[in-house]
Amino acid sequence: MDINLKPKPINFKFGEYINKGFELLKKDFGNVFTAFLVCVVMSIIPFCGLLGMGNMYRYLHKINKNQPASPGDIFDFKDFMPYFILQLIVFGGVLLIYIPLVIVLALTGALSNNGNDAGLLAMIFIIPYVVFIMVAVYYFALKAFYIVPLISLKGIKDIKTAWNISKVMTKGNLIAILLFSFVVSLLAQIGFLACGIGIFLTIPLAYTANYFAYEDAIQQIEYDEITEIGSKNEF
Repeated sequence: MDINLKPKPINFKFGEYINKGFELLKKDFGNVFTAFLVCVVMSIIPFCGLLGMGNMYRYLHKINKNQPASPGDIFDFKDFMPYFILQLIVFGGVLLIYIPLVIVLALTGALSNNGNDAGLLAMIFIIPYVVFIMVAVYYFALKAFYIVPLISLKGIKDIKTAWNISKVMTKGNLIAILLFSFVVSLLAQIGFLACGIGIFLTIPLAYTANYFAYEDAIQQIEYDEITEIGSKNEF
């Protein structure tokens, strides 16, 4: 674990992240939009979607701090392995979830061909199992909300470490994070309603809003040794 991190539940500031995201986008729209297009190109490359996203957040961090940055920074493959491992874990999890469903559907088809009425029994299993899948997917996705910024902004390469930190950070905030993700996704989709033109504004806004959610969370768990020494000296 990064010695400068002190994981704790985050004070999630829903509206502030969206407002700051809009201000950053308005301030430097051209560069953010160009970086977004580069991120789209990265997502086309196999196993590079999450890497491009993480690099996008690192780029937004640089321009927010007025540091030298170029949209070409999105084409940075130094963090490829952590994201590759993360995607393999996700892929394996999806397989584990769907294998029982595939087996039941195959057995149902075989029994139906033999003249048995297996449809009802299959539905008794499938409906609650699908509900379970949805709940499980949302739960793990929300608990993993901070894994990408922990890799890209704090350089944590070990997925297990990033997962454990993210679990602590999201404690008590799952509903707020779910609502935030829903609102950001809704904003990203609004562009389609404007004949697709608005998407050039709304999807980059989703990235900038998410960035501020990540940036603020990281700041809240960073261990400030100087401040800690000062507070001890007061006593």
